[in-house]
Formats: sequence, C-alpha cells, structure tokens
Amino acid sequence: MATITLVKSGRKIEALAGSSLMKSLLAAGIPVASSCNGDGVCAKCRVQILEGAENLSLRNETEVFLAEKASLKKNERISCQVEVLSDVVVDASYW
Repeated sequence: MATITLVKSGRKIEALAGSSLMKSLLAAGIPVASSCNGDGVCAKCRVQILEGAENLSLRNETEVFLAEKASLKKNERISCQVEVLSDVVVDASYW
C-alpha cells in the first residue's frame, strides 16, 4: 500500500502500489480535473508532487508529450499517466 497525502487538507488516502494516481484519488472521492476522462489527452489532471517524486513511475511516452505540450513544471505530473509506487504528498490548484 502507498499513502497519498493531500497537502492542503492533510487528508491521507491509501492506494494500491502500482495504481494510477488519478484513479486512486477518484476512488477516494477526491475530484480530479479532466475533460478526457483519463485518456491522456487534455493534461487538466496535472498535480504538483511536493514530496515523494521518487516514489512515482517514470514518465511514459504520453506523459512526456503532454508535459511538453502543456509546459508542465518540473514537479508537476499528469495524474492519469503516473503510477503511485509508494508514499507521496500532492497538491492541485483546483483543490
């Protein structure tokens, strides 16, 4: 199990290691912005990784493309494309 901590609320969510960050957040009732429903097209589901970036999967081809297209900052990831491997602390502008 991995723990996803939402920085603003301090809420902790348990997620299966290897699960999508977006799916884990949605399963816990946390809203995630998306117009493509997690198909890796819109990049609206970006989140900031404040701690534990090393505990996430490497960027796949889709995320690399979206990161360039959406001019993501170094600490931002596309939640529908990244897998949670261990504990992380995250934030999003829409929470």
